[in-house]
Amino acid sequence: MKTELGNKFFAHYQQQATATYFTPGRVNLIGEHIDYNGGLVMPCAITLGTWLVVAPNNDQVIRFKSLNFADEQSFPLASGYTKTGSEWYNYPLGVFNEMLKEKQISTGLDMLFYGNIPVASGLSSSASIEVITAYALNEQFNLGYSRQELALLSQKVENEFIGVNCGIMDQFAVTFGEKHKAIVLNCDTLKYRLVDCNPGEYVLAIINTNKPRKLSESKYNERVSECQTALELLNQEIKLNNLCELTAEKFALHAHLIKDPVILKRATHVITENDRVIQAAKALSEDNFEEFGRLMYASHQSLKELYEVSGHELDTVVEFCEAYPHVVGARMTGAGFGGCAIAFLAKDYEEDFVAKIKPYYEERVGYAPEVYFTDIGNGASTI
Repeated sequence: MKTELGNKFFAHYQQQATATYFTPGRVNLIGEHIDYNGGLVMPCAITLGTWLVVAPNNDQVIRFKSLNFADEQSFPLASGYTKTGSEWYNYPLGVFNEMLKEKQISTGLDMLFYGNIPVASGLSSSASIEVITAYALNEQFNLGYSRQELALLSQKVENEFIGVNCGIMDQFAVTFGEKHKAIVLNCDTLKYRLVDCNPGEYVLAIINTNKPRKLSESKYNERVSECQTALELLNQEIKLNNLCELTAEKFALHAHLIKDPVILKRATHVITENDRVIQAAKALSEDNFEEFGRLMYASHQSLKELYEVSGHELDTVVEFCEAYPHVVGARMTGAGFGGCAIAFLAKDYEEDFVAKIKPYYEERVGYAPEVYFTDIGNGASTI
C-alpha cells in the first residue's frame, strides 16, 4: 500500500513523498450514546482506515487530494480558515485551523489521502481523517502534542469547525487503539484501560446497512439535548456533572423527577448502557464471549426501544444475527440512524453468513447490505 500510494503521490504532485501515515476507523463494541454523558465506552480500532502521504512544498500552500473523491482543494498558508460547504477537505482544513491557533506551521504541504472506510457508515471515517491529519502535522513540524492532546484537538475540530456535538470516543479510539485490545474509556476523566479482546474462534463482522448516516443532519444533536434536559431535572435533588455518575439503583430513587416519558427513556438507556460496559469488560477478562454476546444484544434492544436510534435497516441485520446459529452477539454500532452493525461470527462461516444475510436483508429493505470482516488493530502510526 505504501509503495502504491507513493507512486500515486508522485504522479499527482511531481515530487517524492517524504512520509506515510495510517489511522484506523473504529467500532464501538458496546457503550453507545454515553460518551457525551460522561460514561464508559468500549471501542476498538479496526484494520480499515485512512492513509495519508505527504511532502512539504515551497509554495506556502496546503494542498488536499483524495483518491476517494473527485474534488480537491488548495489554500494559501494562513493564520486560520473557515468551513466551506460540506466537502471532505473541511476535516483536514479544520485541523490546520485549530493547530494554527497555538503552533506555527512553517511550510506548505502536499497531502494525498486514501481511505477504505465506508463513508457515512458509522465507522468514524471523519475521526480517522481528523486524527491522521493532526498526527501527520505533529510529526512533520515537531509540534509537541501528546496523543491525548491530538485526540482532544480532533474532537474540538468536529465540534466547532464541522458542527457535530460528538464526544471524545471516536478520536480517542483511533488514536490509542492496540491490536487485539478493547479500550474501556471513561469519557468524563479520559482515564482508560485496555482489556484483551482476541476473538479467537470468532471473527468481527461489520454489516453496512448502506443507509448513509449524516450526524449533523440527523437527530444526534437532539439526543444530546434530551440527555441534558434529563440531567437538569435530576439536578433538582442531586448534584451531577453527567448522567453516567448515577448507578441504576440510585437513578431509580430519583427517576420521578423526569415526567416526560421520552426523556425518561433516554436517561434509562444511558444509565443501563453504562452498567453493561462494566459487565462486558468483566466478560472479556474471563474470555466469556457468550456473555459478551448477550450484552451486545441487550445493548441493541435498549438503543432500539429506549433511545430510538436504530431503525428498520439496523434492526433487520440484528434480527438475522439472532436467528443465525453461528453468531454469538450483534448490535448496531456508532450513532445509529443507519450506518453499520457488528457481529461476532464463528470462523469458517463467513461465506455462508454473507450468502444468507444479503437476500434476507434485501427482501425486507429493498437493497443489499455490504459485509466486511476485520481484525482489531492499532491506532495512529507512521508507516
